[in-house]
Amino acid sequence: MATIRKRKNGKFEVQVRRKGTAPISRVFHRRTDAEEWARFTEAKADRGELPTPVKVLNGSKVRDILEKYRDKITVKKRSADTETYLIDAFLREPIANLTLAQITTAHFSKHREERLKKVKPGTVNRELGIIKHAFDIAMREWDLPLRENPLTKLKKLKVNNARSRRMEPEEWEAIKTAAVTCRNPFIMPLIKLAIETAMRRGELLALQWQHIEFETRTAHIPVTKNGYSRTIPLTGEAINILKEIQNMRFNDEEVFPGMSGNAADHAWDRIIERAKIKNLHFHDLRHEAISRFFEKGLSLPEVALISGHRDFRMLFRYTHLKAEDVAQKLM
Repeated sequence: MATIRKRKNGKFEVQVRRKGTAPISRVFHRRTDAEEWARFTEAKADRGELPTPVKVLNGSKVRDILEKYRDKITVKKRSADTETYLIDAFLREPIANLTLAQITTAHFSKHREERLKKVKPGTVNRELGIIKHAFDIAMREWDLPLRENPLTKLKKLKVNNARSRRMEPEEWEAIKTAAVTCRNPFIMPLIKLAIETAMRRGELLALQWQHIEFETRTAHIPVTKNGYSRTIPLTGEAINILKEIQNMRFNDEEVFPGMSGNAADHAWDRIIERAKIKNLHFHDLRHEAISRFFEKGLSLPEVALISGHRDFRMLFRYTHLKAEDVAQKLM
């Protein structure tokens, strides 16, 4: 709100106040000039274009935003565990202790370069995306007195995460041998079901017996990565695996009772290490499964029904088409 008062010397002093910013004042010879400047300055204040005093920005740190975001926003997400882990890791970095008066895009750029020495570009983009959203929420909903999100101008890294890793027959035999000594009796059925269904790890671990229809040989997946539920057909081997699990379960609703994502990852890593296999991820089993579906002669729509891909272009890298094979069909 602007206030205008006439001084003893005949000049007019105007002052504009807005919450979160320091008062701004100027002196004019004419009242009309004072009123015009007041309207212009108030409009800038409404657009958030007035500078925030350093004293206000020094009162908060980057970690304050991330901690509040973690406790109020992250906990409501399906990926809460993973996102909490990423935020907690960021809070251990020196950048988290910078004040809002200190933090700049350059700080995040330097942090990005340091992270690239340890993790892949896709991971860095995911981490910085969480932090950027935290700043957006804080500015939009929590009245954070910043004129601009410091991550807005930071360019996303180019990512090439496409993998075409197939599992060799001898690797599969080595995995089965290594899994014999695994203490978790459900890890091998989990691995085999992943190959038979192309389901993601999270989808498998969330699978419940009520989602399985043995008569129709289908499994319903209510929660997926892309947000769309799907019902998939099951192979005969998948049915056998599920019946095997039924014989060893303890009256649980879940097909894989009590197994977390981290537990599955650690078990997989131990098996791969014992099997002496290099560069094979659990998610590669999904690629293996989809590739096998195409090798069985399933069409793109049929494979998409199973895998959940809504863009067929994403499936082309699984087809491994060869010109000579297509030529044989054209005879």
